[in-house]
Amino acid sequence: MTTKIDKINETNTNKKQGEVPMQRKRLFKSLAIVAAAGLAFAACGDDEKDSSDGGDGGGLSATLCDASKGPAEKTKVKLQLQWFTQAQFAGYYAAVDQGCYAEAGLDVEILQGAVEIVPQDVLASGGADFALSWVPKALASREAGANIVNIAQVFQRSGTLQVSFKDAGITSPADFAGKKVGSWGFGNEFEIFAALGAAGLDPAADVEIVGQNFDMSGLLAGDIDAAEAMIYNEYAQVLEAKNPDTGELYTADDLNVVSYEDEGVGMLQDAIWADGDRLANDADYKATAIAFVKASLKGWAFCRDNTVICRDIVVANGPTLGSGHQLWQMNEINGLIWPSADGIGHIDQAAWDRTVEIAGNTPNLDGATVLTAPVDADAFTNEIVDAALAELKAEGVDVVGSNWKRIEVTLTEGGV
Repeated sequence: MTTKIDKINETNTNKKQGEVPMQRKRLFKSLAIVAAAGLAFAACGDDEKDSSDGGDGGGLSATLCDASKGPAEKTKVKLQLQWFTQAQFAGYYAAVDQGCYAEAGLDVEILQGAVEIVPQDVLASGGADFALSWVPKALASREAGANIVNIAQVFQRSGTLQVSFKDAGITSPADFAGKKVGSWGFGNEFEIFAALGAAGLDPAADVEIVGQNFDMSGLLAGDIDAAEAMIYNEYAQVLEAKNPDTGELYTADDLNVVSYEDEGVGMLQDAIWADGDRLANDADYKATAIAFVKASLKGWAFCRDNTVICRDIVVANGPTLGSGHQLWQMNEINGLIWPSADGIGHIDQAAWDRTVEIAGNTPNLDGATVLTAPVDADAFTNEIVDAALAELKAEGVDVVGSNWKRIEVTLTEGGV
């Protein structure tokens, strides 16, 4: 099966679902076994090859970075991730592995995330020098008093989907009417509510919002008609599960997908955040921020052109997820970044404004919005990333990736 697809498997307590159809009960039981197997080890699967531009499959031998060019004395930097090691963060691990940070005079320590860790709060409290976070969540922390600033919008597009089986007949948000719509909550639900509003649906009356775990068990068990998913993670979990009617893995032909990016309500996700006080008052920190962003973007450019190698770098650093699942994830993460019309990391004003508008004006079932006050102009800056991009362009690094294409990835049961 060949097809396309942030977050994975956060622990969450949701309301109990209804009765499970017998056929889906059998699938749910088998899925649990498959999922356990997938998390138990990281298999070194066969590399999928593709000769298209920008998607190397087997990887390139050359690197963009040369650690020997860097100074002997390095500036220590801590980067706080949103979650544990996976291809969502491949560019940063590649920047370490390929010597990009060392070339820039940096000694970077990558701090893994966890369910109880809020990366932007770790940054604001001085526990890290930079942090990765979705824009709406970071802005909520900023509104609460954390002086943090978006200095590079690495993910240019939202990866959030709503996934359903074909027989549910859901091809647009308007079709959510009368359906059980899964939602993770915890601030991940606002694209859903924005799409419902745009379709003229009342989330309290026209649909049933169902609390969903950070996996696809509810969809596969028949408790949810349309499940929330990231294109690089949970969507693949369905395609790594067996259809009990055929004994074969599900394929994209079995599913309908609503993309919130395509629906015009996508919100900006993974970005690099810096300490606002230090940016304003510490020239050395500002210089470090430019060097860090430049080296990080080099890492992402390397992963664009070396999909399989970056998958292997991620698995070597955190073998929690299967090798096949990580290759899919790396491929689709690239799809959220490339092409970057104004250069990777440059913050697009229109996308920013849309995210802020949704965060401030879309209530959830409790009537709460992500933001309760206007966002000030200092919440993001292109000064850091544009300085980094200028240096990268001068070095001949492709910062746009206009020729990038996905490679072919063959998924296996459980993502091993």
